[in-house]
Amino acid sequence: MRCAALEQRLKGSIEIYAKLEFLQETGTFKPRGALSVLLGLNPDQLAAGVTAVSAGNHAIATAFAARKLGTSAKVVMPRHASPVRIQSCRDLGAELVLADDVHSAFSTAERIRDNEGRYLVHPFEGPRTAAGTGTLGLELCDQLDCFDAVIVPVGGGGLCAGIASVVRQLRPQCEIFGVEPTGADSMYRSFLASAPVRLDKVTTIADSLGAPYALPYSFALCKESVKEMVLVTDEELRRAMGMLFQELRIAVEPACAASTAALMGPLAGRFKGRKVVLILCGSNIDWATYASQAHLRLRNVA
Repeated sequence: MRCAALEQRLKGSIEIYAKLEFLQETGTFKPRGALSVLLGLNPDQLAAGVTAVSAGNHAIATAFAARKLGTSAKVVMPRHASPVRIQSCRDLGAELVLADDVHSAFSTAERIRDNEGRYLVHPFEGPRTAAGTGTLGLELCDQLDCFDAVIVPVGGGGLCAGIASVVRQLRPQCEIFGVEPTGADSMYRSFLASAPVRLDKVTTIADSLGAPYALPYSFALCKESVKEMVLVTDEELRRAMGMLFQELRIAVEPACAASTAALMGPLAGRFKGRKVVLILCGSNIDWATYASQAHLRLRNVA
């Protein structure tokens, strides 16, 4: 989608396009990776069922994929997860386990894997996940003849790893930028350290980007193909959420606004005369939470 309103807002000679992944089934890009993983399981693994851990979007996608392929899902989410996401998992038939925080959620999912024999569908790590998210990069190259840069929200890096790997092969001159919240900057720190880094805590309104660590496979793919990792604050995410509603009339979760926040913030002025693609990754948020987070100027909304 061409974002003429954003182009006018930024008042520069820049072409802006958006990949609207928040319009996918389950409201995010996540089924791409989950379906890819489940389609790679053998019959015995599939019969044993699957488990997953996430702030909600990956859990929903895993429940969706499990239902599609006729197996069961037992998913783990933090207690503070959005009620909308919790209900979505239940509506898709998943058994839900709540954990105190994201770190304990990962430990709980690993125990379910070990004790029940369920296959752990990781939220961002592994070749099947990257192959699934890579389909987004393939679509992008099919839909646009040429583009100069892609800005991708980064949690654990699974989305960015898949997109970057494909786009860099099909559009070698294109630059890939990853963006993380300052309170969940595991990939940013990993780039600095040249090795995967674990965070002591995660603090951001963009819970979908709140991975507590980076892992070797997705880190290696990102390190190979991503030009630069940049950081945005929660305040910048709030402003971008409000601006997307004002200009495009879309209400999205904080993670989805990360690419726009980066374009308006740390990457501002970098793309004059160029064509940029924003990955808009998800919209699973309830209105009360959205209204409390987004900076909205409602008097200007018709």
